[in-house]
Amino acid sequence: MNTKLVTLGLIAFLGISTSSFAQTGKWDENHPRRAEVNGRLNNQDRRIHEERREGEIGRGQAARLHREDHRIRNEERRMAARDNGHITRRDQARLNRQENRVSRRIGR
Repeated sequence: MNTKLVTLGLIAFLGISTSSFAQTGKWDENHPRRAEVNGRLNNQDRRIHEERREGEIGRGQAARLHREDHRIRNEERRMAARDNGHITRRDQARLNRQENRVSRRIGR
C-alpha cells in the first residue's frame, strides 16, 4: 500500500514539474513579430492618452479605443500561446490590420 502511494506521489510530482518546465520555455515576448505588434500597441496607447489630454477626443472615445487595443493585445497573446510563444506572419498581418483601423480613428 505504501509503495503504491509513494509511486503515485512520485508520478504526480514528475507530471507537475514537467508541465511547469514546458510552460517556462513557451513564452517568448521578445520575438521580433511580437515585439513589433506590442510596440505598435504601446505607441497607440500613448497617442490615445495624448489626444485625450489635448482634448481632441472625448473620454468615451478614448475608453473605446483603449478597449479595442486591449482586445488586440489579448488576441496577440492567444495567438502566441498557440505557436510556442511566437506569432506567425499571417497572425502579424491580421493584428496589423486591426491596429491600422484603431490608429486611423485616433487621429481624427
